[in-house]
Amino acid sequence: MQPTNTTQKYNTGRSLLFHFVKGSKRFFGAAVLFSMAVTVLDLFNPKIIAFTVDSVIGGKEADLHGFLGDLLADIGGPAYLRTHLYILAVFVAAVALLGAVSRYFFRLMNAKGQEKLVRKMRDELYDHIIHLPLTWHNANQTGDIIQRCTSDVDTVRRFLAEQLINLMRVTILIFFAIIFMSRIHMGLTLVAVALVPVIILYSFFFHSRIGQSFMKVDEMEGRLSAMVQENLTGVRVVRAFGRESYEKERFGKFNELFMNSWVRLMRLLAIFWATGDFVSGLQVLLIVSFGAVLCVRGDLTAGEYIAFISYNAMLTWPVRMLGRVISEMSKAGISIDRIRYIMNSVEELDAEHTQTPEMNADIVFEHVSYAYESYPEQEKAEDPEDTGKRKKKDREEAAAQKPEPKRNENPNVLTDVSFTIPAGSTVGILGGTGSGKSTLMHLMDRLLELPEDGGRITIGGCDIRNIDRAYLRKNIGIVLQEPYLFSGTLAENIALTSERMELDDVRAAARVAAFDETAMKFSKGYETYVGERGVTLSGGQKQRTAIAQMLLRKPPIMVFDDSLSAVDAETDAKIRAALREESRDTTTILIAHRISTLMHADRIIVLDHGRIAESGIHEELLEKGGLYRKIYDLQQPA
Repeated sequence: MQPTNTTQKYNTGRSLLFHFVKGSKRFFGAAVLFSMAVTVLDLFNPKIIAFTVDSVIGGKEADLHGFLGDLLADIGGPAYLRTHLYILAVFVAAVALLGAVSRYFFRLMNAKGQEKLVRKMRDELYDHIIHLPLTWHNANQTGDIIQRCTSDVDTVRRFLAEQLINLMRVTILIFFAIIFMSRIHMGLTLVAVALVPVIILYSFFFHSRIGQSFMKVDEMEGRLSAMVQENLTGVRVVRAFGRESYEKERFGKFNELFMNSWVRLMRLLAIFWATGDFVSGLQVLLIVSFGAVLCVRGDLTAGEYIAFISYNAMLTWPVRMLGRVISEMSKAGISIDRIRYIMNSVEELDAEHTQTPEMNADIVFEHVSYAYESYPEQEKAEDPEDTGKRKKKDREEAAAQKPEPKRNENPNVLTDVSFTIPAGSTVGILGGTGSGKSTLMHLMDRLLELPEDGGRITIGGCDIRNIDRAYLRKNIGIVLQEPYLFSGTLAENIALTSERMELDDVRAAARVAAFDETAMKFSKGYETYVGERGVTLSGGQKQRTAIAQMLLRKPPIMVFDDSLSAVDAETDAKIRAALREESRDTTTILIAHRISTLMHADRIIVLDHGRIAESGIHEELLEKGGLYRKIYDLQQPA
């Protein structure tokens, strides 16, 4: 079951598939044409062989009319060809050469079409995902999202390129093969086509079963990818707590479930293909046996017999190919639905007419209340044997329900919070874990969307719901407690938000963040590679890198979300002094647990369980003897 925050932009997998195929249609169209050319050329050779055996070698009167009959008469008839067999060999070689050229262009056009398709799918998926709201990302596992964008995309590509593109060719091949076979011997043709409905019927019988099994495999692969991604990302935590054996055992158990689900799917496919092999083999046996009897009776010539067997082979393979298309269709249907879930998820949307007001203005929170959305839990991994016992009706009902997020089921993180931050002032926010400090800032930056009945946040009198989202975020700099650094150098990470990287500007921002001296002590200075997620840096170094990154933008509003927690008190004081000097006209919001970080703020707001408990300057709050005083006393050295 997927967490839902979706619309029905693409009502069916077919509509989404048509959308993706738009840019590749001309390549797939050309591939179909060349595929048809290959089919027509393949139909020639059995005719040539039958003519050679019966008329050229056997002396039977040639049954050729029109252009071919006139051409044969002009060159001397079968008698001439009997003494010049190389002419037929050249003709066969020419047909084969044309077939090879057609196959080349078919594969070339097919490859270009599928690669353009995959590129379009990945580009649009990536673009759509990065514009989805933070709540959506919190509700969906990263590993599962990656699996949808890789494995599921590849499944759709294989279906279009290897199965569906051949469908027209297969249809034409079956049609002409039956016509040519019927012209040779109608009774034997009826024997050949008698088992075709059986093949198609059992293919449809296995269609839904293969689809259900593949859906389970696909979902479990997504969870397995998520498990690997989480453990590799948090490998230091795993190693620090000695959890290697536990994680290995947990991974092994789930991997075994994943393996068993694949075995179950392969068992189903093995039955499917074995049944197909048996039916096809039985059909070939009947044709060979009845054809031999007809030859002995004189109802078929040797050439006609050889040609009929060739056409029967052309009939058997395409019919089986139809069965394969049906089975692969079930896999592709599951994959396109998983991709459709992402594409139907609602992106962050701005109001119809957005504003770009002056941001160096008063920030006002008016009766702000917020509760995090509640999403249905994802299903836990089950043994595939147990999964197979669930009824189809129950599964369809569960898939169709898609309950919307419900706010009322969760208690408010913030309740009726109101305060004003004057432009250019410094405001501190203090509170315990879960008191709503970070939520306030995420609402202001619209990483979380404030509901219509959740009050208002205004900047310069303008409701942030009406401010262009990109403009708003460009003018609000946030440094998180656990900043995310990308693989690259220190300079690249600090200059991440700048359109061009100038080392002097990078160093100037780092000096304010009290990091320049530290960076220059590294062997490569600002060219030091920080590794994935900044793994080579300490917590304090990562925080100061992120502070420098924000300062390089020089936004009019700066938010420090407990981003000085990993630095020592002396460095904390240096950074705050430098910030006061460099950012006198900037509105600064300090979120912290440490009172020494907040005590010089123009105003301090104390949150308790999502409500404002106290508000004032440091001295006033100490005199009140409330929660602020209690925290202050606890933080004083004994």
